[in-house]
Amino acid sequence: MAEKDVSRILDILSKDYGRGAYPGRSSEGLNPEWKADPFHVLISTILSQRTKDNNTRKASDNLFREYDSIEELAEADTDTVAALIRPAGFPQQKAKAIVECCKILKDHHDSKVPEDTRTLLTLPMVGRKTAACVQAYAMGIPAVCVDTHVHRISNLIGLVNTKDPAGTEMELMRITPKERWIDINKYFVRHGQTVCLPNHPRCGKCSVRSMCDHSEMIIRKGTVFHNSLAR
Repeated sequence: MAEKDVSRILDILSKDYGRGAYPGRSSEGLNPEWKADPFHVLISTILSQRTKDNNTRKASDNLFREYDSIEELAEADTDTVAALIRPAGFPQQKAKAIVECCKILKDHHDSKVPEDTRTLLTLPMVGRKTAACVQAYAMGIPAVCVDTHVHRISNLIGLVNTKDPAGTEMELMRITPKERWIDINKYFVRHGQTVCLPNHPRCGKCSVRSMCDHSEMIIRKGTVFHNSLAR
């Protein structure tokens, strides 16, 4: 498979979506009320798992109004936290993980979020996506944050041919200039929310369709762009 120009695709999408996505920003592009530092981004990204951006924003804003530090959350009552974060779904599971995570950070990391991936992955409900989001969005560390949008769109376009997010992350790191790693999540997430929808990609409205394998396949088959121009 011939490698595509990732930087060109990112340049085009950056014009479409401006500042792009980041944990806690609503689907309409509204910024969260809290500062995008490692603590806030870590907790907000945990809250974002298996829910929509608007729900993440509501839950994280609720939580940080009451508990705005690692120390405060480490001592928080789990049921109280669960009530605050209910909009994000799975409140008991996420509340337990958040409180435990903050206890670990307080007791073993001097109330600081560690920078290295291996240590981040030891925290409750922190996988590679969450670790990469914290590094990229809050620490300025180059990282490719692969969620469902990034994995799906990267394969649809033909940037990668992978079976799982871990494989997608490795391939995108290989083919993308390091200084553009964070841009992948910023712009692919917004693209996946607005144009390249999971069940009905709006190929007729896609600014990178001339570089997309999925769009080319549709054209070859003579298929209409999912009525995209009427959407």
